[in-house]
Amino acid sequence: MQAPTTQLPWDQADWFSTISSWIEQQLSAHGRQLNAPIELIHQRPWSAFAQMSTDQGLVYFKAPAPAFRYEAGLTQALATWQPACNVPVLAIEPSQGWILSADAGTTLRQLGQDRSQLAHWDALLPQYSELQIQLAARVPALLDLGLPDRRLAHFPKLFAELLNDHANLLIDQASGLSTAEHQQLQALQPIVQEQCQALAGFGLPETLTHEEIHENNVLYAARGYTFTDWSDCSVSHPFFSMVVTLRAAAHWLKLDEQGPELQRLRDAYLEPWTQFAPRQQLDQALDLAYRLGMINRALSWRQALNGLDPAQTKDYQDNVSGWLQDYLAIQNAG
Repeated sequence: MQAPTTQLPWDQADWFSTISSWIEQQLSAHGRQLNAPIELIHQRPWSAFAQMSTDQGLVYFKAPAPAFRYEAGLTQALATWQPACNVPVLAIEPSQGWILSADAGTTLRQLGQDRSQLAHWDALLPQYSELQIQLAARVPALLDLGLPDRRLAHFPKLFAELLNDHANLLIDQASGLSTAEHQQLQALQPIVQEQCQALAGFGLPETLTHEEIHENNVLYAARGYTFTDWSDCSVSHPFFSMVVTLRAAAHWLKLDEQGPELQRLRDAYLEPWTQFAPRQQLDQALDLAYRLGMINRALSWRQALNGLDPAQTKDYQDNVSGWLQDYLAIQNAG
């Protein structure tokens, strides 16, 4: 891994006091007061997260790593464009990427792990599809907010750049690619280009893609479902979202990846897209997007880890190479 060039803001000695002052100012502006000290929930290489109890309910604070500061502007924009499925934003600090938001419900993870939770996924996946469809017209605005541009026309070039980033691929290191795997991936570049062209041929609009719609990033309340944690997103093919979603649902709910329950979730997600293509074509597009989406995940992990101290990222370093290995495996399987 290359020498670290990026310092995480929360590593600075005065960071907590600085955010505490900002939080209290913003709460006061909204007529809220703290009931207890601010509680720091986690600090990870890509974000820090805190919660606080106020006289008007729970409030949450998020600070992204520098690579994800666009999340603040995006979250605010979504609260304006699609308030029904976004967290209620109290304040943002764009230069730092800080987000202060009101409580929006309970995570699906907190609701439980039994298969009765499938009903929630039946309901929320079409809602997420509709959100993507509605936001397709806002692609220029999304790109202006600074979101990564991973549209299919650019994707082969991004793949080539990733393969040239030997530092993040950790070639011939314990958590990286082998030289043989790297060479195989290099040889697959024309295939990736063909796959991108084939996927584009289905005519589905590229749009906002949340890459981690899973049980801990969806909130449920009386008002419905809310999607959170928009740092890991891009403007890309909409079906890239399903790579993590289907895997996460299978893992969390203990579903057979080839079983009828997971097919039911695929069906729920795809139904709104039938306005663009017949169902059989949508199934084919999702199968192809699932493959390319593995490369997209490698790009996202590279974005998250690039330039950080290896001591901070050691538990995650294998994700860039790991997703590329998954793509290679599915290609080799035919």
